[in-house]
Amino acid sequence: MMDRHEISRENILSMETYAIERRDRRREAVAMKRNRRMEVGPVAAFYFENYDTMWHQVHEMLYIERGGEEQIADELAAYNPLIPKGHELIATVMFEIDDEVRRRNFLGRLGGVEETGFLKFADEKIRGIAEADLDRTTAEGKASAVQFLRFPFSQSQISKFSSKEVEVIIGFEHANYSHMAVMSQSVRKALVTDFD
Repeated sequence: MMDRHEISRENILSMETYAIERRDRRREAVAMKRNRRMEVGPVAAFYFENYDTMWHQVHEMLYIERGGEEQIADELAAYNPLIPKGHELIATVMFEIDDEVRRRNFLGRLGGVEETGFLKFADEKIRGIAEADLDRTTAEGKASAVQFLRFPFSQSQISKFSSKEVEVIIGFEHANYSHMAVMSQSVRKALVTDFD
C-alpha cells in the first residue's frame, strides 16, 4: 500500500509524463480542493492540505521552474511537512488582499495571528500550531500573508469530528481579526479522510 503521509522520489513523474497529464491533473486538483477550502472573515482562507494537494504542488513547481533532479529534494523537503500524518489537519492560511498598500497596512496590525487559529466542535477546541520553519510575524508586528497551521487531534477528537451530526467552527481570536465560520459538511467529510 502506498504511503499517503509522505511523497517520495519514486512518486515523482517525469516532466514529460506530467506535461501530457497536466491538464487532467489540474482539473482533478481544482475539483478536490473545492471541498478543502474555508473562508474565514473577509480576507482569510484556509486551504487544508493532504497528500494529493502537495503531490500536485510539487509537480507544478518542478514543471514551472524546470530545476531538474536537483530541485526534487528541495521540493519534497518543503512540502512533505504539510501532509497530515494521520492524527492532524494541516492548513495553508492565506490573507488574500489584492491591493498592495491595503495588504501591507492590514498585515501590519495582524502580528501573532498564527497563534490564534482554532477549530471548535462538540466540547472540543483545538488550537492551531504555527509551523516553526521560520517566524511568520516580524519583530515590528507584521504578519506574513501566508501562514501554516497544524491542528493535532487525539483519537477521541477524531471520532467526534468524524460524526455527521457535529458542527465545526473554524476561526481566529486575534484582537484585529476575530472571525469564525461554520464548516460545511462537504468540507468536514473531505477532511475526515486525512485521518488514519
